[in-house]
Amino acid sequence: MALAARLWRLLPFRRGAAPGSRLPAGTLGSRGHCGRCRFRGFEVMGNPGTFKRGLLLSALSYLGFETYQVISQAAVVHATAKVEEILEQADYLYESGETEKLYQLLTQYKESEDAELLWRLARASRDVAQLSRTSEEEKKLLVYEALEYAKRALEKNESSFASHKWYAICLSDVGDYEGIKAKIANAYIIKEHFEKAIELNPKDATSIHLMGIWCYTFAEMPWYQRRIAKMLFATPPSSTYEKALGYFHRAEQVDPNFYSKNLLLLGKTYLKLHNKKLAAFWLMKAKDYPAHTEEDKQIQTEAAQLLTSFSEKN
Repeated sequence: MALAARLWRLLPFRRGAAPGSRLPAGTLGSRGHCGRCRFRGFEVMGNPGTFKRGLLLSALSYLGFETYQVISQAAVVHATAKVEEILEQADYLYESGETEKLYQLLTQYKESEDAELLWRLARASRDVAQLSRTSEEEKKLLVYEALEYAKRALEKNESSFASHKWYAICLSDVGDYEGIKAKIANAYIIKEHFEKAIELNPKDATSIHLMGIWCYTFAEMPWYQRRIAKMLFATPPSSTYEKALGYFHRAEQVDPNFYSKNLLLLGKTYLKLHNKKLAAFWLMKAKDYPAHTEEDKQIQTEAAQLLTSFSEKN
């Protein structure tokens, strides 16, 4: 309002003054010219009262716009702070292994436009799908739900390495329900997104590990699947155990002991390459890895069984 008052005081016509009475003497010349000039002045200015009201309304509109901007900026800051708070809660629950609580928290914000929140929701949906107590019907729904969240995260931010990573993971999961042809076709897309995730963040051990899994999967592809792949595609995806081993070691160098499955797959890959000494070394590390999740427990069991199996053969 202070701005409006200042503008009001600057208006050329004040209350009680006759239109044209404040013009300097002699400016208008003869009486006839004076009348014509006043008429021209009104043509330009319009009615002085209307002009004052218009200018006052313009000042108020400007003040309203300024207020709107301040409120909008405050709302954005508040919304950003809220998202950060949700992400902190989500990461705490994830690190604590509270899979279902994490899912319940994040599903409240499933309509969010924030990529960081959406890829975490994709991960949470997938983690609930993999719980042993989740029914097969519910698991399938969660797998497709996870893919949709990951896809939205990628649409919102293509520069997010985590969005690329989780889109690739979720697309791979969906392949289990869509047959061998879709799975092989998706393999090329999955590889592209893992590679993009590594490019965007070379220090993310998980993305490197997943690229190792991709190589391992196609290195051990059964002969009948290879035959189908050759029939469907001119150049079907392929890889070697050596390439897989390189990625698993690279992941371990970036973040030692970050994931029990990486230790297990190092052991299994060395078994495929007939190096039992190094296989035993990594399988032992997988077996002794602290079990924080249900998956860790499953990996401990598999590592122990593999160790027992090839020890008996010796």
